Amino acid sequence: MNALNLAVIVVYLVVVAWIGLRLSGKQKSSSDYFVGEGRMPWWTVCFSVVATETSVLTVISVPGGAYTDQGFGNVELAFGYIIGRTVVAIVLIPLYKRGGFVSAYQYLEVRFGRYLQGVASVTFVGTRLLAEGVRLFASAIPIKLLLSEFGLNVGYNVIIVVLTVITVVYTYLGGIKAVIWTDALQMGLYLVGAIIAISVLTGHVGASGWSQAFDAGKFKLLDTDFGLGHVLTSTFALPTAVIGGAIFAMASHGSDQLIVQRILATRTLRESQKAMIGSGIFIAIQFAAFSLVGALLWSYNGGKSAKELGLTSADSLYPNFILHGLPVVISGLLVAGILGAAMGSLSSALNSMANSTVADIIRSFSRRGLDDDAMLRLARVMTLVWAVLMALFAMGFSSTAGNVYLTALTIAGYTYGALLGAFLLGRLIKRANQFDAVVAFIVTVLVMTFVVRVVKVDVEVAGKMVQKGIAAQWLVPIGVLVTLLVGGISSLLHPAPRPASEPARVVA
Repeated sequence: MNALNLAVIVVYLVVVAWIGLRLSGKQKSSSDYFVGEGRMPWWTVCFSVVATETSVLTVISVPGGAYTDQGFGNVELAFGYIIGRTVVAIVLIPLYKRGGFVSAYQYLEVRFGRYLQGVASVTFVGTRLLAEGVRLFASAIPIKLLLSEFGLNVGYNVIIVVLTVITVVYTYLGGIKAVIWTDALQMGLYLVGAIIAISVLTGHVGASGWSQAFDAGKFKLLDTDFGLGHVLTSTFALPTAVIGGAIFAMASHGSDQLIVQRILATRTLRESQKAMIGSGIFIAIQFAAFSLVGALLWSYNGGKSAKELGLTSADSLYPNFILHGLPVVISGLLVAGILGAAMGSLSSALNSMANSTVADIIRSFSRRGLDDDAMLRLARVMTLVWAVLMALFAMGFSSTAGNVYLTALTIAGYTYGALLGAFLLGRLIKRANQFDAVVAFIVTVLVMTFVVRVVKVDVEVAGKMVQKGIAAQWLVPIGVLVTLLVGGISSLLHPAPRPASEPARVVA
């Protein structure tokens, strides 16, 4: 049985790489490598966006959260995401598509200048290296456990290297087309896996199992505790999920090159907007499917805790069911789906980091112009460079993964507010120039570092007062406000720029 499951996994990895290269074709230009020359179908881009933001830990932790105390809170969070993505589709995507950009930060160059573009790009690649490197290592943890069940005692570093090598093959050669097509395939696989799990679980627990889970609050959708401390610190408090989640999505999907690059690969503005809004709807469907898996697992296990089942945490519940509750071959296919989630986020990060490095840093600051062939060669070289750095970065966390992983999860709080704020500063404050924007950006990152690391809120939990950090969804609006405030004040300290039609005044 283990041999069959392993065969399924190996075949899947080979097929994914082959499909990615087959569908992408030979890349002949940097535009083709970065945005598929703007010819990708909107639905594949939509699926790619969903796969890009879905990691291995999302696949296993959403069922675990629903099993314990979160219920369908992630679906509530998706409501805010849909609102935020709709705003991005209406306000920001037209700027990118009409400008013919291959990077979101090219807008900042046009509006402010290359120095802000460079600062934003360096911030992006630095954030991605930290977040994706730690995510890669964190992905190796459940994969190691799954493979050990198949009789393979594989080390974390080996898993990291294998995932990186397979992913970089089609990412290096196929560019964004290979990334998007394989992302779509991988998203389909792990979502189908969730549907299979729901069907099997329903067969075990029947209608009574659904009823028991509902009565136990496993289908709870809205968190209506409006206490100030709870709202400020809880991801699933209704205002945090909807309002904070909407603004967070505006930053993550409107100013983060990781997502924007995929959107720019569509044929038309309308298709870009459909892909962006559609990704929010599919995220809600995905969260609902995985939450339902968790609720039915609760009935399947008779409400026992993870420890009572001999598991280390709630995150082990879904992988444990895949291995022991599903037929052979199907379980291997679902493990392959978990591998696919890791590869999808990794390939997207590598391609977008190479894109931003070449388009926003090397090209903008090169003293001599770069032709398209040079851009394409550099893009492939930087894909390899970032792959090596990310793998080395991930392998460095073998003894400190816990704390560093939590840091990586909150890293967006340091930078997302400054990134989104820079775009909004350019749109809302016409007199702001590059100096204002760079100062506001740097000040915001410093202020948010203080907020993330120092500011705590007293919250009552189980009758005791504990200190918690501010929920990630509120960090972005705080950062945006700081950027607009600092940039706005700075812009008042110099004369407003003259309209383009107004001639310069000659001084005798």
